[in-house]
Amino acid sequence: MAAILGGGLGGLSTGYYLLKNNLKSNNNLKLFLLEATNYCGGWIKSIRTKDYVFEQGPRTIRPKGVTGLNTLNMIEDLGLSEHLAPIKSDHPAAKNRMIYVNKNLHILPSSLMSVFQKSQPFSKPLIYALFNDIKSPHKELRDDSIYNFVERRFGKEIADYAISPMICGICAGDAKEISVKFLMKTLFEWEQNHGGVVKGLMKSMFNSKTDDTMELSSLAKRAKEEKWNVYTIRGGLEIFPESIHDYLIENNVDVNLNTKIEEIEFKDSSTVELKKSTGESLKANHVYASIPAYALATLVKRQHPQLAQNLSDIPFVTVGIVNLYFDSSKDLIEPAFGFLVPPIENSPILGVVFDSCCIPDQNGTVLTVMLGGRWFNEKFGENVTEDQLYDIAMNEIVRILNIKEKPAACNVNILKQCIPQYVIGHYERVEKIRRYIQENNLPISLVGCSYDGVGINDVIYSAKTQVEDHA
Repeated sequence: MAAILGGGLGGLSTGYYLLKNNLKSNNNLKLFLLEATNYCGGWIKSIRTKDYVFEQGPRTIRPKGVTGLNTLNMIEDLGLSEHLAPIKSDHPAAKNRMIYVNKNLHILPSSLMSVFQKSQPFSKPLIYALFNDIKSPHKELRDDSIYNFVERRFGKEIADYAISPMICGICAGDAKEISVKFLMKTLFEWEQNHGGVVKGLMKSMFNSKTDDTMELSSLAKRAKEEKWNVYTIRGGLEIFPESIHDYLIENNVDVNLNTKIEEIEFKDSSTVELKKSTGESLKANHVYASIPAYALATLVKRQHPQLAQNLSDIPFVTVGIVNLYFDSSKDLIEPAFGFLVPPIENSPILGVVFDSCCIPDQNGTVLTVMLGGRWFNEKFGENVTEDQLYDIAMNEIVRILNIKEKPAACNVNILKQCIPQYVIGHYERVEKIRRYIQENNLPISLVGCSYDGVGINDVIYSAKTQVEDHA
């Protein structure tokens, strides 16, 4: 019997892949999924009305790379293909991504021609950044912050105005703390192995290897052919985890909501006891833990304090989300994905997503304001209220977008400790954690955003990998 701890996307995906593996091997493995709340889906939550969709967590998915294609394979298998709404490379939400600098919105360069042209807030055409990389000396390092790496190779402006806001948008983090291996592992390896990014790129062009081992669904092939930039699901992204949940139920997975585990006790290499807050317990041969690292740390602390400490060393940040719906017949915004604010602007917000441009079937103007992240406590304190966050968000909307109308509907949510921060040394830390588990023969696998990537694709692929590794 296998137990899955956590009913977020990681836990649901683990159940999905365990079922698939069982079908292949004709096993009759009994599966339990234990979720502490009354909801499966984790941070993916959609508020759906006839006029708008408010996404309180992720809203779009990237189709690129092995992990992106893997997700599309799963989506087709779940029968969701016809519900997808792709944004292709020529769509305004793909082409127009902005940053807010010096009291102005600037569209970031997105075409090959734009690299040769000077555009604000950059003082030179971006092609000069490549020249900077060619002439910059080699520096031997095991890891570095993504900010230091980009500043060293491409210059301070690229680090401040391109990379720093992008890190705010992806993980609500500080580029000066986040490991370069988080987003730019290949570029960092080119620098370390070949002395520079351009040199590494040139050598890789002559040694290119393509991974064609993954069998692609017709949906994944279509996404590649049509050059999708991102995509979402009509009616709200929450439909995705709901569909996985339904698939688990249909295949006799025992899904237990409102089931809080207080301790995990490892009996031997093939027996683990999950102790519930009610005093009852459940025994399993293996546990797939998809809960956040800090939550897992409290469950294993008594038996394995060193493992608990290593898990606790993975930091998380809190993000404020303010969804706004303006019932206006005229467009209140320019067509774009939205804008991000570089940390050097010292703004209370991380950025704003233009949902009415990115998500289909929206009437009026729909915006999502993201606040805090790495700087949440510093800017708002620990006792900030939802009303206060709403007022802060609206002040910025008026100041930056000049929207004077009052929203017809809004939703405010404080997502506490929702995004892990892959600070310098993260991958070595995760390797150390998994090595401890292996050396102590603990029947547990670690799944999800705490370890293998914070995006939807990463979480799903983490589940697939961990299931296959234990098969």
